[in-house]
Amino acid sequence: MPLEKGSLVLVDYTARVKDTNDIFDTTREEEAKKTNFYDPTHKYEPRIVSIGESWVLKGLDEALSNANVGDKLNIEVPPEKGFGKRDDSKIRMIPQRKLGDKADEVGVGDEIEIDNRRGIVRYIGSGRIQVDFNHRFAGRTLLYDANVLKKLDSDGEKVSALVKRRMGVDESKLQVNLAVPNLEIQLPEDTYLAEGLQIVKRAVANDIFKFVPTIKNIKFVERYQAPTEQKKDEQLQQQEQQKQQPKVEATAEAKQ
Repeated sequence: MPLEKGSLVLVDYTARVKDTNDIFDTTREEEAKKTNFYDPTHKYEPRIVSIGESWVLKGLDEALSNANVGDKLNIEVPPEKGFGKRDDSKIRMIPQRKLGDKADEVGVGDEIEIDNRRGIVRYIGSGRIQVDFNHRFAGRTLLYDANVLKKLDSDGEKVSALVKRRMGVDESKLQVNLAVPNLEIQLPEDTYLAEGLQIVKRAVANDIFKFVPTIKNIKFVERYQAPTEQKKDEQLQQQEQQKQQPKVEATAEAKQ
C-alpha cells in the first residue's frame, strides 16, 4: 500500500546530474567519498522525509508518495520538477567594485551573495562580473537512486527524528523524555549558544505538534553544572566505560 501523505519515512539515496553523472547529494558515505564535497566530520545517514510536504524536490516527493517501504527506486526528475528551468532574465552584469574588498578574490564558478541573493559567477572582465542567479542545477535532469528504508510509527521515533532534522545533533547527545501528553527535550551543552536557537526550538515544537498530535506540551531543558560537579560526572562516566570494557586474561606456560 503506497505511503500516505504526511507519513514520516527514512530514505537512503544518491542524486546525480543526468548528463554528467556527477553526484551532487547523497546520504551514503561511500558515495560521498567519490565527490569533492565529502566531509569526514559529517555523519552520513538516511534522511527523514514527510511524504507530500515538499521536504524534497517535487519529482522525488511524487515518486515516494507512490512507493512502499522496502522499495528501491530509480527516479528521473525533469527540470520543472527539480530545480526549475533556466531563466535568462536571472543573469545580470554588475560592476566588479560592488563586491568591495573581496572583488579581486572572486573567480569564475564561485558562488557569491549580492543583494540577499545567491548567484554563480559566469564571467569576469572589463571591471564587470556576470552573475547567474539561476540555481546551479536549473535546467538539468536529475537521477535519484533511492531506497525507502522505514516508516516511523512510534511517537518516540518521530520525536527523535524531528529534533535531529532541525538541530543536527548526534542522537547519543540528545535526551528525550516522553510521557504523553508531555515531552521534555534536554539539549546538549554545545547547542546552548547556537545562532538562532530560539527560532530552531520553535520550529522543532511546530513539527512535533503537527506530526505527533498526542503531544500537547513541550519543555526544552538546558542543564548547567558547577565545574567541580561536571568533573565528577566525567570521572564517573570514564569509570563506567572502563568497567564495560572486556577483560583479557593472559596465560603463559613455563618451559622447563
